[in-house]
Order: sequence, then structure tokens, then C-alpha cells
Amino acid sequence: MKKTQYSILAHWQETARSPVERRNLRNGLLFIAPWLIGLIVFTLYPICASFYWSFCRFDGFSPPVWAGVDNYRVMLLEDPLFWRALVNTFYMVLIAMPITLAFSLFLAILLDLKVRGQSIYRTILYLPSIAPVIAVSVLWMWLLNPEYGLINHALRLFGIDMVGWLVDPKLAKPALILMGLWQAGGGMLIFLAGLQEVPPQLYEAAEVDGAGIFTKFRHVTLPMISPILLFNLIMGIIGYFQYFTQAFVMTQGGPQDATLFYALHLFNRAFLDFQLGYASAMAWLLFLLILAATIFVMKTSRRWVYYEGEGSR
Repeated sequence: MKKTQYSILAHWQETARSPVERRNLRNGLLFIAPWLIGLIVFTLYPICASFYWSFCRFDGFSPPVWAGVDNYRVMLLEDPLFWRALVNTFYMVLIAMPITLAFSLFLAILLDLKVRGQSIYRTILYLPSIAPVIAVSVLWMWLLNPEYGLINHALRLFGIDMVGWLVDPKLAKPALILMGLWQAGGGMLIFLAGLQEVPPQLYEAAEVDGAGIFTKFRHVTLPMISPILLFNLIMGIIGYFQYFTQAFVMTQGGPQDATLFYALHLFNRAFLDFQLGYASAMAWLLFLLILAATIFVMKTSRRWVYYEGEGSR
């Protein structure tokens, strides 16, 4: 055994020192050098720098000054807008995300039906999800306009007075949720792919046992697409924790801070108030929140996610 290990080690040393191996190593490093440089400059350095800045007073112009945990103390104890932004963000994660997820699944189930023009319906429902978010936000600002928006115009036909979608603090977040449903095509397409992989024999067996539509959905469809549901759930949590563009374009955090979300508050601190150290601390706390939520979902998924061939995990 020792002789075999020694011969393998000796062979590795000989080949590692050969000109061919050195040339291959050099060529390989040259090929991946652009990626390595990009990783270091645009990913690793910003991550390490932001972690250091989170413990400093830093405005982006003068050198950072060490402040210990002062940024975190101010954030948690002295900044009321931080808690307002956090509550608004959790509203989107706990309410908007499940609604969007359920709506995506509902659309996928409808598109999985064998009807004429199925590909046309899929295209129409998917197109909004690939439109630029800024363009979509501007479009919905017009649709939700209290005076001449098409949605209020349609409501007037039913005798409903002018609704201030984006100017009423109680309606601003529901209006953003409504806009999010219009862009549910991405999750819908992933759910649709999962639905088409469900073996039809399972539905046939369930029908033989007298199962109805809802019973088949609960005991056949949901378990079989549970890995897809888990993926969309995690991506939805990450996305809504970072909810920014729509609020930035449409409301700028108003009215009365009703749409001041965490990422928007972070942006304001960094690029309007030039408190980059404080913003870095907010970014790291956001990372910890997303990490904790993702770990929680992954841990609990063992109870409800089914992997074919492995049983329940």
C-alpha cells in the first residue's frame, strides 16, 4: 500500500514538473485570467470593502474613519425610517410574494390545459415579464393615475369614484402588488415546465380511486411540483427583500413613507445622504436577513418537498 502511494506521488511530481504540464497550467491561467480579474475587482473587493466600511464613517470622498459598531447602533436604535423600511419590506415578502407565487401557479395550471391557441396565450402572458422594469413602472404610473388612468376610467363605469392608487398610503403597496401580478410570467413559465413533467398515470390512478380536481391538485400536483415551488419561493423571497426599482420610479418611497422599502432606504442613505458606511451596514444586515430566511425555508422544506425517487426529504 505504501509503495503504491509513493509511486502515485512520484508520478504526480514528475508530471507536474514536465514542460507540457507547466505550459498547460500557464495557458489555463491565461484563459481564466479575465474572469479571475473580474471576480476580484467587481465582486471580492466590493464585498470586503463594504464589510470594512460598515464599521466606518465614510462619505465616498474623504478616507473612511473607524467608528466601530456605531453604524449598526444608529441603524437599530436611532433611525425610525430603518424600521419603517423594514416593516414595508416584510409586508412585500410575507404578503406580496405569496400572492404572486399563487397567481403564477394559477396561470401555469390554466396554460397547461389542452386548448386551441395555447402557445399564443403563453406568449401574451409571458411578454410582460421580459419588459424592462423601468418601462413597466412608467406604464403603470399612467395606468394608475387618479385622473386619467385607464384603471380608474374602468372603475368609473361601475360607479366607483376616483381611486388614488399611488397617493393613498393604504393603497400604494397593493398597487405595487397589482403591478407585480402583471409580471408574473417568469414564475408561471417555470411552474408550467414542472406541471408538464407530472406523469399522467398518477392522475389516472387518482381518478380510479375517485379523486376530484382539488384532491388531485393537493395529493398529486403539489407534491410533484414541490421542488419547483421551493425554487420559486426562494427566488421570490430574495427578490422581494431587494424590492427597489418600482418604488424608486413610481413613488420615491411615498406617500408618507408607505413604499419606503429597505433597498430604497439604503440607496437614499448611500447616494443622497452620502453615508456609505451606514449604507454598507444596512447592506450586510440585509444579507443576513436573506440568508436567515433562505436557511429557514430550506430547513422546513424537508417536510413538504418531495423528490421523485428519494421520497420526502
